[in-house]
Amino acid sequence: MSTLDGRILVTGGAGFIGSALVWALNERGHTNIVITDLLGSDEKWKNLVPLKFADYVEASFFREQLRHSPAAFGKFSTVFHLGACSATTEKNAAYLIDNNYNVTKELAAWSLEHGARFIYASSAATSGDGAQGMDDRSDELSRLRPLNMYGYSKHLFDLHAQREGWLKRIVGVRYFNVFGPNEDHKADMRSLVNKAYQQILATGRVQLFKSHKPEFKDGEQMRDFLYVKDAVEMTLHFAEQATAAAGLYNLGSGEANTWLTLTRAIFSALGREPAIDFVDMPEVLRGRYQYFTQADTTKLRATGYAKAMTPLVASVRDYVQNHLVTGKKLGE
Repeated sequence: MSTLDGRILVTGGAGFIGSALVWALNERGHTNIVITDLLGSDEKWKNLVPLKFADYVEASFFREQLRHSPAAFGKFSTVFHLGACSATTEKNAAYLIDNNYNVTKELAAWSLEHGARFIYASSAATSGDGAQGMDDRSDELSRLRPLNMYGYSKHLFDLHAQREGWLKRIVGVRYFNVFGPNEDHKADMRSLVNKAYQQILATGRVQLFKSHKPEFKDGEQMRDFLYVKDAVEMTLHFAEQATAAAGLYNLGSGEANTWLTLTRAIFSALGREPAIDFVDMPEVLRGRYQYFTQADTTKLRATGYAKAMTPLVASVRDYVQNHLVTGKKLGE
């Protein structure tokens, strides 16, 4: 049973994954969507231009109104809570606690009280360096040790949801290394594909971090790279076909690839020979750097998600040739 037939709320709907989710909803014919976000002074508003939705509300106003009048915006059948500070380098802990933890608590409680399906973005960053594993069993939560404040702010809500018994009623999706169209506004938080494309245009070369662990050669640090078009398909699955599913779910390709493999795919998409330079990793990142991530998607597959993941080379080619080269947003 789908919960997408009523009104849909997408927080962070002008952002990277949020706008991609709205695009995927539009592709399915859904337009009864209310978007909230903090547009600020960057240019993520451009992600909204090709999309179809019923209303846009600034997130700060939305939050304030809900506090005083919980019924102010009417009923929603599904709430996709993707709005958060996603900067892994953000050091303002008070800001992260309020924006990523408190807001999520408020929205989850409100959604449950009003009968809306609540699907929120947790993060693979809650798993830290992966030493305690990267599975998505909620009984493992207390063992996790995030490496940065961003990961910890996400981890705090996962723990809160577990204590409150909410993980039996809501879905938390743990995105791994997502890349793809509509991320231009993310500055330093853009994917390597986006950054490398700009570097290649400017210099013809790409810079990668050297490894500071002997077990990994330069460029052979490994990540689970997930195309945003696959990420939103998985996310929508929990509203379309898996309304009985609840808890935390890894959303990744299920495959670890090296930075070298990814970079070579970018050059290939541009019809160029690879030209790669290795540079020292900044000291501030060295103690908080993930050298290996790979999503175990067994739990996701057990909910009935059967779609194949887009192969890395194919997804890089689509992103580079159909979006970066053309400058097209999703929906254009």
